[in-house]
Amino acid sequence: MKHLPGFLPMIPIIAALTFAAPAQASDKGWATASDIGRDALVASAFLVPAVQEDWHGDLQALGSIGAAFALTQGAKQAFPRLRPDGSDNDSFPSGHSSTSFAAAATLQNRYGWEVGIPAQLVAAFVGVARVQAHKHYWSDVLVGAAIGEASGFLITSRHDSDVQVIPFGDTKSAGVVALVKF
Repeated sequence: MKHLPGFLPMIPIIAALTFAAPAQASDKGWATASDIGRDALVASAFLVPAVQEDWHGDLQALGSIGAAFALTQGAKQAFPRLRPDGSDNDSFPSGHSSTSFAAAATLQNRYGWEVGIPAQLVAAFVGVARVQAHKHYWSDVLVGAAIGEASGFLITSRHDSDVQVIPFGDTKSAGVVALVKF
């Protein structure tokens, strides 16, 4: 199993931060910046595991990002809300935020805080940019972030860990099981 030096997995995210900063404080500039940030996070969620030949990591990234996308699209249909710019009724919840936070949570849960903190910062930037672009309200971004974080942390497991935390629940109870390998 190949392991990358600490900063290498962050190159796509650092590039996104460098190029995503809107040159002008226009709605279009912020929208473009949010697209770049989201795309860089999704690419990182698939590239980091692929470079390490961690195919389970790629599958888990697909699962968490796919689940966030599906939940977000379902909520958009169930709860239509006019965007702040008036362009359509797809404001709630923010798809950019749910996808970005799912990718960031996947990276953090799978590879630790060294990769997770920069990814979470980019995801937060994406949420701010969506509000600045007048595509979403803060509540849209917060619900999108919650969907993404939940899917990323519930579907992704720690890579090469001696400890696994598994949440469970049904109609009568819920809890967390911790498995420790000695």
